[in-house]
Amino acid sequence: MAAMNQQITLAARPVGYPKESDFRLVESPLPTPGPGEILVRALYLSVDPYMRGRMSSGKSYAPPVELGGVMVGGVVGQVAESRHPQFAGGEIVQGDFGWQQYAVSDGQGVRKVDPKLAPISTALGILGMPGLTAYFGLLEIGKPQPGETVVVSGAAGTVGALVGQIAKIMGCHVVGIAGTDEKVRYVVEDLGFDNAFNYHSTANYYRKLIELCPNGIDVYFDNVGGAVTDAVVRLINVRARLVICGQISQYNLERPEMGPRWLWALIVKQAKAEGFLVFQFADQFEQGLRQMAQWLQEGKLKYRENVVRGIEHAPRAFLGMLKGENIGKQLVKVADL
Repeated sequence: MAAMNQQITLAARPVGYPKESDFRLVESPLPTPGPGEILVRALYLSVDPYMRGRMSSGKSYAPPVELGGVMVGGVVGQVAESRHPQFAGGEIVQGDFGWQQYAVSDGQGVRKVDPKLAPISTALGILGMPGLTAYFGLLEIGKPQPGETVVVSGAAGTVGALVGQIAKIMGCHVVGIAGTDEKVRYVVEDLGFDNAFNYHSTANYYRKLIELCPNGIDVYFDNVGGAVTDAVVRLINVRARLVICGQISQYNLERPEMGPRWLWALIVKQAKAEGFLVFQFADQFEQGLRQMAQWLQEGKLKYRENVVRGIEHAPRAFLGMLKGENIGKQLVKVADL
């Protein structure tokens, strides 16, 4: 076992887009588990858009990472040593252990991963927090009905890709919005979306949406905010549901973006916009993961992973994800099983 523990810490609070210099690779002594604790050796780290908010000092739904603190994040790892009655050495687990090679945990919020169900990396994607976000956000808040039109922004990301596929399982007409032609082809040809467009090469989002959504929009799953969302809202139907999951277009702005005042559409269409955090459905996670695993095994869901090797590359992988360089789930492989 390694004598030292490599960690990625927050070196500075970013202004605008984060930079590699906002992170620092440090070494600390290998932690030792006490009674009722486990030592986990990281195998995969997750990088996700929400982490940008945790780097800022502003008030949010979770406390910010302290300067000099280990970057937050989901991890799939192996129990290297256990002094906990419910965990055994060698078991695969998932938890928020942060960007480090080794972590000690008392078992709170840690779940066991069945390697026979699917590759263990999926516990950070389709069978993890992003998968649950797509599942509960769409089904519990969006409540799609057969024949309705569902539009999803950030369509080629982990959450967006799953939202579109679940909407197809529900019998909906699905339109995706993504940032490259390659991503558009991916969601239509590989994932089965009915249509999609590249917002970078589309001059008028509103006109494009009229073309692709001739019956209006019943459910909008919003991952990006900004001008894309402004265009969608002008086309919502009566009793439409807007699921506000993320606002990635706004996360790195130094000043808030000024946009159209479109809330009148909610009045005229008697529609609903609702934000959510996946943790509000925690008591249903097991049921959600069971259903997602079943769909995966039946071939009804597909996923893609983008994996870089080495904990030292986690900051670069994170920055690339924020700029939309990846298709599917961005992971960092820290060690082999």
